[in-house]
Amino acid sequence: MRTRPIPGSREPLPVIGCGTYMGFDRAPGTPEFDRLPEVLKALFDAGGSVVDSSPMYGKAEAAVGQVLDEADTREEAFIATKVWTTGRDAGLRQLEESLRLLRCDTIDLVQIHNLLDWQVHLATLHAWREEDRVRYIGISHYAASAYAEVEAVLRSEPIDFLQINYSVQEPEAAQRLLPLAQEREVAVLVNRPFGGGGLMRRLQGKALPAWASEIGCTTWSQVLLKFALSHPAVTCVIPGSGSPEHMAQNAAAGCGVQPELKWWDDKLDSIRSL
Repeated sequence: MRTRPIPGSREPLPVIGCGTYMGFDRAPGTPEFDRLPEVLKALFDAGGSVVDSSPMYGKAEAAVGQVLDEADTREEAFIATKVWTTGRDAGLRQLEESLRLLRCDTIDLVQIHNLLDWQVHLATLHAWREEDRVRYIGISHYAASAYAEVEAVLRSEPIDFLQINYSVQEPEAAQRLLPLAQEREVAVLVNRPFGGGGLMRRLQGKALPAWASEIGCTTWSQVLLKFALSHPAVTCVIPGSGSPEHMAQNAAAGCGVQPELKWWDDKLDSIRSL
């Protein structure tokens, strides 16, 4: 899998990761949980590393921690999670609980989700970085209605990562946020690369266009992931998955031919119209 550098450190990051919303909200002992080790194995075997979770994702953090611990693959993972609560003390409790559930002493990336009480949590995270309890600091959102506030934070605060939605169906981040992140040397994680799933449901059963083979795509998911990766500001795309087969398919989008953004100019309307 290709890598792209985190702008602030030049650390290489594989371009396809794994989101854990819904897919990893599973209880040990269930058939769904038993598939999760193979999901992360598919990611790591393909050369990926980013595993993105959150306290809001139910049992996901605990599932990630258990799977990595039992497979002894913590060193292969770049673990990202979030803080989403109000007040310094509540934020500290949530962060401590994330460390416990993820079974680690240092989290690679903590993101302030939806910018909730971001000034308070940002101060906490800077202190945690001094203590080597977090390596990178970021913010995350998924709604275009919040882009003005996201932009204001990007312009005013020194952060390492922005996680934002960007897809064929939801391309608005490319207007201001992605260029600004590139200008400010902020790494970008893309969530909702399938547009929240609505576009993928419409595409199911539709034949791939002939040009898909030009970029090595055999599934619609790979087409949509390669579109998200075509923006030069994007560092890594994190499609959610609880399926080893889907994870392997998604990871393949990080290999082979990667078209530039301009290549898509005459193809996006045909995708959206299906």
